[in-house]
Amino acid sequence: MSTNKDYKVPAQTRIGHVHLKVADIQRSLDFYCGLLGFELMTMYNSDAAFISAGGYHHHIGLNTWHSKNGPPPSRNSTGLFHTAILYPTRKDLATIFQRLREEEYPLTGASDHGVSEALYLNDPDQNGVELYWDRPKNQWPQKEDGSLDMYTRPLNLKDLLSELD
Repeated sequence: MSTNKDYKVPAQTRIGHVHLKVADIQRSLDFYCGLLGFELMTMYNSDAAFISAGGYHHHIGLNTWHSKNGPPPSRNSTGLFHTAILYPTRKDLATIFQRLREEEYPLTGASDHGVSEALYLNDPDQNGVELYWDRPKNQWPQKEDGSLDMYTRPLNLKDLLSELD
């Protein structure tokens, strides 16, 4: 295969949606729509659902085509590590964090990455979910050579919740 090694994906490129294999459509809708607040856009028979934020055709597809009533994937297998859901503001991240606390939904982690702040949890099928917001680009930490200085430090959850005051 001949490739142009100088090719770069266009800067405006975005990941449009993720499609997850799940064991139970309703259980997944309860999580993604009922807890996280996504909107159900359409169902495909009873074995697939398409959900979104803000009326887009879909940000997340859920299906049971090959996974109905199936077990979660092994932690030590290949596959999706997590789906990352980008919130527009830090206050929006604080709002969903407060909602998760009120519902007593467990987090698997909470991190400050310098460029972003993130909450981590698992959906009912044990798919990893990251809920995060990006700091403004001019606040991203840099190393002396100008490259990004991304890191993983504990997220100050009390400070995050202060956004709601």
